[in-house]
Amino acid sequence: MSVEITNESSIPVGEVRLSAIATFVLGELGINPQAELSVLIVDVPHMASLNERWMGEEGPTDVLAFPMDELAPAGRPGVSPADSTDEDDDDPALLGDIVLCPAVAISQAAAAGHSFEDELHMLTTHGILHLLGYDHMEPEEEREMFGLQASLLKRWRQETERSRG
Repeated sequence: MSVEITNESSIPVGEVRLSAIATFVLGELGINPQAELSVLIVDVPHMASLNERWMGEEGPTDVLAFPMDELAPAGRPGVSPADSTDEDDDDPALLGDIVLCPAVAISQAAAAGHSFEDELHMLTTHGILHLLGYDHMEPEEEREMFGLQASLLKRWRQETERSRG
């Protein structure tokens, strides 16, 4: 997996750990190991601008996801890509971009009673699920997405606990 993280905000976010959880989540979901993901970390004014432009909402949000239209051989878990002999199958899949706003994440973490790092990991996982077509507009979609998100984060915590020994 190729995970590129660019921090344009003034808040340190632990890029190595963000990359690690993104790689873990993509691996757990069976995404093409050559997949590429971009994570952009921005300040409040930049996020507010993106949120207004793309979502029609005023003010900043915590995470935005901008999927690429072509998700060859990657896709939602449990959905096999169509059999193909196309020579391009070995090309990396460009999943898309996730944009995070750490200033919003800090206040949300405090309100939720967990760490800033835990909030960033949740938002990264959430953004990846959006890139893969999950949504939470309808109750059934919300149950599926948030259930999968919780399961992935639980496995991530277990994995990191094991590695810390």
